[in-house]
Amino acid sequence: MLRNTSKLLQISNGLQNILKVQLCGRTPTPTENWDLLTAVCIERRPIITPELNKLEKEYKQLLDELELERSLKSDTELRHEADMKNLELLRKGEDIADKDTISKQTLQDLVDLWNDEASKFKPANKITEADKKNDLKSLNRKLDKHLVFVLNQKVGDKNFYILPQGAREDGETLRQTADRVLRQNVGTDVKVQIYGNAPCGFYKYKYPGDIKNETGTVGAKVFIYFARYLGGQLTQTNLDYKWLDRTELQKTLPPQYNTSVKQFLFDG
Repeated sequence: MLRNTSKLLQISNGLQNILKVQLCGRTPTPTENWDLLTAVCIERRPIITPELNKLEKEYKQLLDELELERSLKSDTELRHEADMKNLELLRKGEDIADKDTISKQTLQDLVDLWNDEASKFKPANKITEADKKNDLKSLNRKLDKHLVFVLNQKVGDKNFYILPQGAREDGETLRQTADRVLRQNVGTDVKVQIYGNAPCGFYKYKYPGDIKNETGTVGAKVFIYFARYLGGQLTQTNLDYKWLDRTELQKTLPPQYNTSVKQFLFDG
């Protein structure tokens, strides 16, 4: 036992000496410099109930059938049966044992009254004026969809519609950078709530060779925070922005960028 332990120690010491020689002889790898950016994904939740998809409709139909099979008669159905029974007795000229049960207003009268009242109700149109005009800057569009705020920003020598973003400054945490990005891009009149102090998404891209050589920076790492729109309107008229649903977002964002963003977006 002691002999085996001694042998293992010798092997371990030998490996350590080999590693020391290799590490001392290895050329240090230069550290890559990356710009750190923070982006904020601002989402407006649906204002009205979205349409059910095929699976949801089938599940709802199943629940309705089960409820109908297992349910007992409601008070309205029992009252209707009592009204019909009393009406049949009156037609036959027979006496009703408990005349107090006869209502001056039958259930059918109430149903007619309710139907008449319901016919006067005119539901609002789900298609708004902003939908008809295809006003992508309006929040009063696609009321049953999730909308995401994108801003036209310059990245390198090109412009893209992406999430509002900004470079981290010295001494800032990523969350503090996210707060500053919101103030600079959407102002203080828009109420937005950022969820948590940790980012929910990540994206990185490398700079072209000339920019890399000029700045000594490999590229940018973008840490994305998720935020919920609560209210208010944008007051900055010089901004080029859009509120897009999931389909429009996929068509507008750069493909790889969209792949990173859609990983933390969900309808619910």
